Amino acid sequence: MKTGKLRVALLCDSPDEGWYSMDLVAAMLSGELRRNHRSTIEVNQIAFPIRRVFSGLSFSRGFGFSADRLVHRLAEYPLWLACHRSNFDLFHIIDHSYSQLAHCLPRKRTLVTCHDLDTFSCILSPQSHRRSGLFRAMSRHILNGLQRAARVVCDSSAVRQELIQRDLVPVQRTSVVSLGVHPSCSPLPNAVADDLAAELLPDRSPHAVYILHVGSTISRKRIDVLLSVFVRIREQFPDCRLIRVGGAFTPEQNNLLNNLGLAESVIVLPRLEPDVLAAVYRRASLALLTSDREGFGLPLIEAMACGTPVVASALPVLREVGGIAAEYCAVGDLDAWTKTVAYLLSECRHDQSAWSQRRERGIRRASEFTWTEYARRMAEIYFELVPASGE
Repeated sequence: MKTGKLRVALLCDSPDEGWYSMDLVAAMLSGELRRNHRSTIEVNQIAFPIRRVFSGLSFSRGFGFSADRLVHRLAEYPLWLACHRSNFDLFHIIDHSYSQLAHCLPRKRTLVTCHDLDTFSCILSPQSHRRSGLFRAMSRHILNGLQRAARVVCDSSAVRQELIQRDLVPVQRTSVVSLGVHPSCSPLPNAVADDLAAELLPDRSPHAVYILHVGSTISRKRIDVLLSVFVRIREQFPDCRLIRVGGAFTPEQNNLLNNLGLAESVIVLPRLEPDVLAAVYRRASLALLTSDREGFGLPLIEAMACGTPVVASALPVLREVGGIAAEYCAVGDLDAWTKTVAYLLSECRHDQSAWSQRRERGIRRASEFTWTEYARRMAEIYFELVPASGE
């Protein structure tokens, strides 16, 4: 090593993919390594824009981008790595859905972060996730890359356990390193960000009742459950509004929104800068995570870090992350969700002592998850792999 440091390549998603959580993991890990481990680690954060070749074709823009994305993932990115891999001592694939890159990397010096098993659903559960033969072959290629890595680091014990139970990766080649809370997530006010958040919301009263959902609109987020619970809550709390951060609803979700008569009661916001997102968390009375599958659940600890109580699906991974600081309901159980959310909103209005204790439990729980600790643990794993490096 020319510099005397471990030269680590952080292999990131293309920024064009739009996966906020993957971009966040890469940015926070890179920043913490440069801040606290610069004497021993040289960080190289690698991400390429997707080259637009087919995207401009008029016959199908959606198909064109998918084609460009496929070429980027399976050809251009691996080819670049194959030509430049001698410049690095260790390779960390940030997103398991990019595990195909492992095929062109030295096996003993490659590790992958596995956030969930959704990428492999069509292989692991073919009856419920039917896809074309070509898609299954691509997923198998990605899974084989994951299995080729010297170490697979999971965000949670729940994901690690699933990997092991399905006999996908030997237990001795797995680790668990929990994600962190962004430093912006705090119960303390931030005058500039709080003003910006207030401008985004129609009712600027600090006593406004807002229910918050943060994340994408992909099917596993169960937006149908979110909207169905919210329409019931509106019957008991007519002044309540729903804030959804993460971009527009799908056409099907918009249809449900309109059929439920909620169009005037729902505020849809795009992805927000971390400071402003934290301010929106602070404005909310309650945050909901209605997903039927998760790999970690960043919004859970982000909300709690800002002092906002959470109701989450009773998934093992969300129970693992939230502990006793969150409330849980069975996936899709509308009665249980409605009862729990209504109870908490009533507590917020009528029992400030209990509400303050609930908020404090969440803040304490969230404080256990830091990006500083995440980077420290990752650095330990990097140096565990270095002595065994080689082709």
